Amino acid sequence: MRRSLLSGLLLVGLVAATPGGVGAQTLKRFSTTRQFHGEVRLGAAIEFAGGTLNVGAGAPTSLYAMDLAYDAARFQPVSKWDDPGTAVTLGLSSLDNGSIGVGNTTQNQTADIQFSPRVDLDLSLAVGAAKSRIDLGGLRLSSLKVETGASQTEVRFSTQNPIRCTAAVFRAGVAELTVFGLGNSRCDRVSFEGGMGSVTLDYSGAWANNSVLDATVAVGGLTLRIPRAVGVTITTDQFLASFQPAGFTRQGNRYVSSNDATASRHLTVTLATSFGGVTVDWLD
Repeated sequence: MRRSLLSGLLLVGLVAATPGGVGAQTLKRFSTTRQFHGEVRLGAAIEFAGGTLNVGAGAPTSLYAMDLAYDAARFQPVSKWDDPGTAVTLGLSSLDNGSIGVGNTTQNQTADIQFSPRVDLDLSLAVGAAKSRIDLGGLRLSSLKVETGASQTEVRFSTQNPIRCTAAVFRAGVAELTVFGLGNSRCDRVSFEGGMGSVTLDYSGAWANNSVLDATVAVGGLTLRIPRAVGVTITTDQFLASFQPAGFTRQGNRYVSSNDATASRHLTVTLATSFGGVTVDWLD
């Protein structure tokens, strides 16, 4: 299922990147919101086919809100509320009635989606050919899943998560993915699976607990940006025999940072890669 969904997003992205003859574009507006009525938890899924996507914290009195500008000839809004399951699906889907030209059709499409900072949020995103800015600061994030196709995605934990996050999962196709402030996420485990693209995982932040990273890189580059105060252990597979990060001592297929024994916070990393490159940058 994971491979199928990632392949589907990649296919959508590649199709969306193909030039298409599209006439003049007239954008239609769509808005939806639901008031906060004391909900404790919300499961939210975002499906976004193409354009510019912004996600963040909204007004405390609004459980969720979405504003869209979209090409009604080729796309349709997604707004499904599961009652009483306390789950919502939001976004923009393709009508699949022709080629999608990014330059003519999707570049002016926008989606602004916001969630209440009062509710514990299980958030998942499936993004096609899009430029996404996802700021999770101010939200009570309990879990996160981000899957992208041919896209440019920035995820930011601009402030510390008020609650513990069980897991954050990132899967990227032909994509540029940057995640800032993972130290603020309070996620026990982070997983990354990449195809062809450039990925940066930045672990700056307050670091309230230890964390684990499982990373699989097919073809592309992965950069880990880690504060020097954090103790790090990296375990690699047989394909990373030449991996020689600065500031580590090699112990077989394990690399241990010089401060691992004395650090108060620890990051445990498992790396698997075929042809991708992995870089570790220390943050002062």
